[in-house]
Amino acid sequence: MTSTDVTQEAEGSGPGGYAAARLRLLTEGARSGPPRRRALAELTDDWLAGLFGAGAGGQAGVSLVAVGGYGRGELSPRSDLDLLLLHDGRDDKAVAALADRLWYPVWDLGLDLDHSVRTPQQARKTAGEDLKVHLGLLDARHLAGDLGLTASLRTAVLADWRNQAPKRLPELRDLCAERAERQGELQFLLEPDLKEARGGLRDATALRAVAASWLADAPREGLAEARRRLLDVRDALHLATGRATDRLALQEQDQVAAELGLLDADALLRQVYEAARVISYAGDVTWREVGRVLRSRSVRPRLRAMMSGRNGGKPVAERSPLAEGVVEQDGEVVLARTARPERDPVLPLRAAAAAAQAGLPLSLHAVRRMAATARPLPTPWPAEAREQLVTLLGSGRPTVQVWEALEAEGLVTRLLPDWERVRCRPQRNAVHLWTVDRHLIETAVRAAEFTRRVHRPDLLLIAALLHDIGKGWPGDHSVAGETIARDVATRIGFDRADAAVLATLVRHHLLLVETATRRDLDDPATVRAVAAAVGTEHTLELLHALTEADALATGPAAWSSWRGSLVADLVKRVAGVLAGDPPAEPAAAAPTVEQERLAVEAFRTGGPVLALRAQTEPPADSAPAPSPADGSEPLGVELLIAVPDQAGVLPAVAGVLAMHRLTVRTAELRSLPLPDGVDGSVLLLDWRVAAQYGSLPQAARLRADLVRALDGSLDIAGRLAERDAAHPRRRGVEPPPPRVTVAPAASRLATVIEVRAQDAPGLLFRLGRALEAAGVRVRSAHVSTLGANAVDAFYVTRGEGVPLPREDAASVARELEESLRG
Repeated sequence: MTSTDVTQEAEGSGPGGYAAARLRLLTEGARSGPPRRRALAELTDDWLAGLFGAGAGGQAGVSLVAVGGYGRGELSPRSDLDLLLLHDGRDDKAVAALADRLWYPVWDLGLDLDHSVRTPQQARKTAGEDLKVHLGLLDARHLAGDLGLTASLRTAVLADWRNQAPKRLPELRDLCAERAERQGELQFLLEPDLKEARGGLRDATALRAVAASWLADAPREGLAEARRRLLDVRDALHLATGRATDRLALQEQDQVAAELGLLDADALLRQVYEAARVISYAGDVTWREVGRVLRSRSVRPRLRAMMSGRNGGKPVAERSPLAEGVVEQDGEVVLARTARPERDPVLPLRAAAAAAQAGLPLSLHAVRRMAATARPLPTPWPAEAREQLVTLLGSGRPTVQVWEALEAEGLVTRLLPDWERVRCRPQRNAVHLWTVDRHLIETAVRAAEFTRRVHRPDLLLIAALLHDIGKGWPGDHSVAGETIARDVATRIGFDRADAAVLATLVRHHLLLVETATRRDLDDPATVRAVAAAVGTEHTLELLHALTEADALATGPAAWSSWRGSLVADLVKRVAGVLAGDPPAEPAAAAPTVEQERLAVEAFRTGGPVLALRAQTEPPADSAPAPSPADGSEPLGVELLIAVPDQAGVLPAVAGVLAMHRLTVRTAELRSLPLPDGVDGSVLLLDWRVAAQYGSLPQAARLRADLVRALDGSLDIAGRLAERDAAHPRRRGVEPPPPRVTVAPAASRLATVIEVRAQDAPGLLFRLGRALEAAGVRVRSAHVSTLGANAVDAFYVTRGEGVPLPREDAASVARELEESLRG
């Protein structure tokens, strides 16, 4: 069916005909993208023109005008209609009647309508007061009526925009910045707003407005294609949801991807991110140019004349040398007149390093010239190229904008071909703030802060750049990344020994934090395993710095004083082993005075007793913990509980803590014998907890609830279920099923069972009940939560305190997994 056929069908049947033709157009499988948007706009144009013609009575001095997105001739399936009824003000009643004849049929069809009725003078006045109105009028398009009236308004609005550009463009820049602060960056969000987020459709429209001012223009290469791609995604989103939404929610991404013929939701997000990156970079370049032009215009004419040269009186910009072939000019880094990119393969890295060191942006012209003419680097790289890359990565925060400039013109993948697989790759974990490639750069920025505490800062920075490079390949990204890192290190000129260190750092970049938070550090097997993997004290030093940089670059949920103290403690123990001081076999530590007091009181009263104590510093015998990002988080609260040995202690304590909204970080359980001649023992539980909200509960309330939990009068499961029902959590993508495994050879003293599941209130309570039902004894529990994912490790033994046989351990793991799935 052609657009002419659709239009004739619409004209032949009034509003009903338009609705049928519209529906038919939107369900045509052969037409999508720009052709469908244009056809929908043409169909709507003809329908509205018919309504206008039937009510205008042929009189002059009134016209119907499309503005905004509709003015650009782009209509998505659920786009609203932006319409202006323009009149010369001669007959208000007739204009009001015409407006009713236009607006009501639109509303009757359930279409969203943004409408106004104004004279040209009123329209210009409103535009002068409201920047958004002015932006909409820049795309004004005549639909019906007095063409001369519409044309005169368009001419006047454009003239106003150009005359007022020195005032309006800074307002527009501030509006874009405020929106970006509120909505975030489209190229990194898991549920982005395609229109409002930075790099979205609003920013693309803003760049059109800048071009209309004749003051500056955006880099045009790839911009139209990026905008088209976002519009195509929005079309598919409207069709998938049946709603006028710009939010690409997680639950709709697979359907939108299928509508666009893409493999999956990750392929969809990658296309969105690539488009957003093009628009964001174009915006950065354009607003810098706007600032430069406005600054030059603000210079007094006499001063401009003094700065002018002989070439037509144009100002001569000052050029300051930064490096060989690289100079600063007008607040940007540009190539020197003598630079020859075609003869100097190191020039792109030298220019980038100089720009980052100076804290200045690379000029668009310089980057494009280098991308078009620079020779490829030989393999292996010359020493200067490797040193310039290290300098670039070690420059801190300015590295980001320089790297983005290289990315925009394809220079990064030319230098590092393996980068292509991680470029714009989404990370479907709420803990991560960035795409894989941006996370790698953010890690390098963080690592630059730690270069003074390692003996080889170059290896630290390169490891930061490459630690997640394996995420573009199937399987374990650390294993894949090890091979890639070794190849890249060799290609860029590191010797075999350094390449081996870099491969080890990439392979084990998660080792320290995972071990520290999920394993018993008092177990010699834990420390020896880490020492064997790391190999040398220098590698351990680098791995410690990389671990912290990686966590800080991931997001606030990935690092804390508590995690930092555990990692520092592990590093100290491993360093001792690597220095030739093997860890001592753990002996039953003598109870402290506080522990003895609690045990005696528990024996005397026959019930639980407890003590709460805030812990703001690491133990005296451990290494100092790195500071958290905000420097304010305590390490947690120590909760000591003594209770006569009996069944159900672990789930009872875990359930009570969940009821009081206390997050468990670690839990150790030990049995203290009673005095001679007295049968039985006292269980001592040493927990580290943190309050989810507000302050800690009173110890007396915790004890009272624990007494009731142990005697069975407190229905913990029911109370937790009531709380969940009263405050249901937002539904999102269905989480993956829980997984329970036995960690092989993780400990000689106990069997280590690792649980990976969706975090939820009362999870530890449910696990404790399942372990009790399995008939095993929990020696210690190590709880780690990242975003919505819980990874808990339990050291369990048989009743006599020995590890479980392999078959029994596998059976317990299966029972635990079944209990979580049920």
